[in-house]
Amino acid sequence: GTAASATPRSAVPSHHVSTFNRSLFPSTFLFGIGSSAYQAEGAASVDGRGPSIWDTYTRQHTEKIWDHSTGDMGADFYHRYKGDIKIAKEIGLDSFRFSISWSRIFPKGKGAVNPLGVKFYNNVIDEILANGLKPFVTLFHWDFPQALEDEYGGFRSPKVVADFRGYANFCFKTFGDRVKYWVTLNEPLSFSLNGYNGGTFAPGQIGITNPTHYFLPKSQSAADYKAASRALDFFFGWYSDPVFYGDYPESMKSSVGSRLPKFTKAESEGLKNSIDFLGVNYYTTYYAEHAEPVSANRTFYTDILASLSSKYLWQNQTDLNWLFIFPKGIHLLMAHIKDKYKNLPIYITENGMAESRNDSIPVNEARKDSIRIRYHDGHLKFLLQAIKEGVNLKGYYAWSFSDSFEWDAGYTVRFGLIYVDYKNNLKRYPKFSAFWLQKFLLK
Repeated sequence: GTAASATPRSAVPSHHVSTFNRSLFPSTFLFGIGSSAYQAEGAASVDGRGPSIWDTYTRQHTEKIWDHSTGDMGADFYHRYKGDIKIAKEIGLDSFRFSISWSRIFPKGKGAVNPLGVKFYNNVIDEILANGLKPFVTLFHWDFPQALEDEYGGFRSPKVVADFRGYANFCFKTFGDRVKYWVTLNEPLSFSLNGYNGGTFAPGQIGITNPTHYFLPKSQSAADYKAASRALDFFFGWYSDPVFYGDYPESMKSSVGSRLPKFTKAESEGLKNSIDFLGVNYYTTYYAEHAEPVSANRTFYTDILASLSSKYLWQNQTDLNWLFIFPKGIHLLMAHIKDKYKNLPIYITENGMAESRNDSIPVNEARKDSIRIRYHDGHLKFLLQAIKEGVNLKGYYAWSFSDSFEWDAGYTVRFGLIYVDYKNNLKRYPKFSAFWLQKFLLK
């Protein structure tokens, strides 16, 4: 070889070479980063977008949003997507995950198409590809069209199935020549997956994304072990079991009884094995302790027959009161999925943590997010272990690309690897975690 290729490895300064890096993962493994339309795009009423239920909610119930904000501005991805996608490329990522705003394509949820909305997503997809990244697209990330909510109550009505199918098929036809990874629903109601079998277009791989915590028994008692297993069935199995097995988990059926809807034979058959991969959003773990059934005011949480707590995880607390850092939970979850769901391909579609926004800290201090580096490093190490144990894990998407609108927390917490300066025209600054990831991804 040339003199350059013969340079001994030790000539590279040692602080640049971490022994834990992407070369330990399969060569086809996708490393990506994620965002969603309502959180990041902004431009809520620009270029013909119709209102979603989140536009209405943030306006009508300002008291429910911690800082009384809305997603009108988000991180202004709508106008800054080129720069943002370029940053993702510079970090060395393989893939960029984003969601399509249903009401930007169909302002009323169905009927007339908004050409400017279609043009925007064509531009985003083309920009992702031009930067050598693979687009990973979520069709629905909670921003349901307000017009359909008004017409029939949204996902509470079976009418949603035909409208969602119309929207999904339009996206598959329009963008499917370039997009090969599709997530239908980020928080699915499983019945909505019916009907993809009769889809008019084969767009690549289709999956759903199921958010879940992992659950550990609070004590060594058999009752607490069962409680932890039930909690996982309720959080994860409720949506995952139907698309594999065509029915809800046994523990749900026995606890919820007649209040749990029943699938018809046709629905059950249509749901069985209806996805190509499973997307998993994992952030944290809880302890589960057996609880007795209640007779009145039964809810999802009382039906689990478990009280959930994070009591022993206090030392791993983050600035979000529900999020405790417990990377081992993702390893236990992967093992569970491998055993229970036929080792289907898995993508971690979200994994990340938030810090409180504090504008009195100078930007250069706020960018030092060593706790986030520890978070991603810890989870990736446990995922590598899961892969070595035969878990069929295909990719990992950090959440999130940049700071943005965090639902009920508004702009009070920051999930991004990229810092957004809300006080200075939303200027982007990489946090230390972005540099860490760049180093981890060096080929």
